[in-house]
Amino acid sequence: MKQYDVYGIGAALLDTECRVSDQFLETAGIEKGVMTLVDEKRQSEILISLAARENDFVRKCGGSVCNSIVAAGLLGSDTFFSGKVADDADGNIFIRELAAAGVDFHSVKPEAGVTGKCLVMITVDAERTMNTFLGASAQLSKKEIDDSALLNSEWLYIEGYLATSIKHTEMAADIIKFAKASGVKVALSLSDPFVVEAYADNLRQIIGHGVDHIFCNKAEAIAFTGTSSEDEAAGDLCKYSISHVITSGAVGARCFDGEHMIFSQGIEVDAIDTNGAGDMFAGAFLFAITSGKSYQWAADFANVCASMVVKKFGPRLDKDDFEMLKDQYELR
Repeated sequence: MKQYDVYGIGAALLDTECRVSDQFLETAGIEKGVMTLVDEKRQSEILISLAARENDFVRKCGGSVCNSIVAAGLLGSDTFFSGKVADDADGNIFIRELAAAGVDFHSVKPEAGVTGKCLVMITVDAERTMNTFLGASAQLSKKEIDDSALLNSEWLYIEGYLATSIKHTEMAADIIKFAKASGVKVALSLSDPFVVEAYADNLRQIIGHGVDHIFCNKAEAIAFTGTSSEDEAAGDLCKYSISHVITSGAVGARCFDGEHMIFSQGIEVDAIDTNGAGDMFAGAFLFAITSGKSYQWAADFANVCASMVVKKFGPRLDKDDFEMLKDQYELR
């Protein structure tokens, strides 16, 4: 039996969330509903503009794969995360939150610089728009990867956001080859429609000859496969992975387990913030399948968890929420 259920690699970011109007996004020249990489100056300019409008800001630790790893860990998985933070206040906060979640992270060693930050703007329809300054995460390299921990993991989980950099594309592709050659299963998130549309070739390079599982939403699936419908995209994704999940929010999730197509009904809730919904789904799903649950059970459970996080402001559930889930589903 391996030491870790899931080993995650991705950006280590501090999220700053606030509510905005569609008009603000349009006036500021910010594309709605996607992640856009920005430099520190641009991010600061937007923050100053938001502060002038008397916005309330909520700061939380983030990073797509890290959110998933924390969720899996708090549900009961043994997890490990590799990322890069700076030796600053934000980096220290990030490391403390990993420790509090029970995630192993000894490869996360603070260095000089600035910890990455993601400005998350939530509109009235609960859609999230992200402007990300990678900071120290831009310097993530193989030296942050703990080969021993990776080899002692059942699954490796990597975020598609790494495709935005040639350096990280090559690094991710090499790590996936190493993992697969060592018998570690590989899961990849397509991350964001912007990433898929702008960096599709890099994503395909990361995937190489195929991965074990892909997480994506409907828009990402269609964009990545170049198809015109979810049905076509679901079929085409089988060229790239043994199994996959295509999420569609409250509609539900379509899951291929390697043999059969499964549908998991979504849950209608009054969503206030969709930031972290996909991350929560992936974390809960990985927890479930590494606990021996079926893909149907995993998808149903992940939908429940995602429906809970969209009712909160911020990308993660609280510890009390995870304790309630463990009691409700007898996961202890």
